[in-house]
Amino acid sequence: MIKNTHSNSMEITRRYLDTLVVEGRILGSVHPSAQVSLLGMEFETPVMGAALSHLKPGMAGYAEGLKKAGAFCSVGMGDNDDLKKVLDTGAKVMKVIKPYADREEIFSRIFFAEKNGAAALAIDVEHATNSEDDRDSVVVGYPMKQPTLEELREYVASTTLPFFFKGVMGPKDAMTAKELGAAGVILSHHNNILRCAAPHVFLLPEIRKAVGPDFILIADGGIEDGYDAFKALARGADLVSVGRPFMAPYEAEGPDGIVKVVNEFTDELKALMLRTGANDLASINPSVVREAYWM
Repeated sequence: MIKNTHSNSMEITRRYLDTLVVEGRILGSVHPSAQVSLLGMEFETPVMGAALSHLKPGMAGYAEGLKKAGAFCSVGMGDNDDLKKVLDTGAKVMKVIKPYADREEIFSRIFFAEKNGAAALAIDVEHATNSEDDRDSVVVGYPMKQPTLEELREYVASTTLPFFFKGVMGPKDAMTAKELGAAGVILSHHNNILRCAAPHVFLLPEIRKAVGPDFILIADGGIEDGYDAFKALARGADLVSVGRPFMAPYEAEGPDGIVKVVNEFTDELKALMLRTGANDLASINPSVVREAYWM
């Protein structure tokens, strides 16, 4: 069967990002700061490490590189021993937990992450079912289950750590997440699990309007450089989550490869900030990003 490429959410996101153009406002500009305060923590950049899993040469080096770059780190699958190695680097880490069918597996991972110094938690709700049917998925041998709203509320209430839902893609789910007590959401279709997804950067202004200024929005997936990051931040994101661009540099150069990518993204972001009159992230003006309808 020939697949319709229009159902590929990664391609849709890329096409949309490429239609966004930036109005220059250079007069009076100064060299900007990309520092960000989040959940009582300070970071040098809003470029965050995505919740990758099973990286070579190990997840601890991934966290070490992000710490060295002054960036927030999130990690995905891996057992508690793996998480302990990550946390022992001293990086600020969000542990993203899969929606295991065994709820005790979820609670045990929440407890371990909190006890051992994680900065935040999340549950990966969009990975509960298969991409091409409605059946619960199996991930690396673990059965998954679509969580109910009451179960999600219980996960949030089970910890004192800030809790996020990964897999939200629109204002309705973002509002529901806020009502359930989440600190924020990670806007993600998990590499095309949600087919034909409306791009998060397209929906960000509507989502931000729905949840207000204090609910944390993290744009995940399809952010390929600092220029994409600028567009997402201008349209309402607090952070951008980057994964694939780290993989090859990390395998080749270890933690230094992570630092290099974060610095490249941040430099590109600051280049657009300078050229649009933004002294810091809070002063990025949404009106400088225009939709080029003719592209």
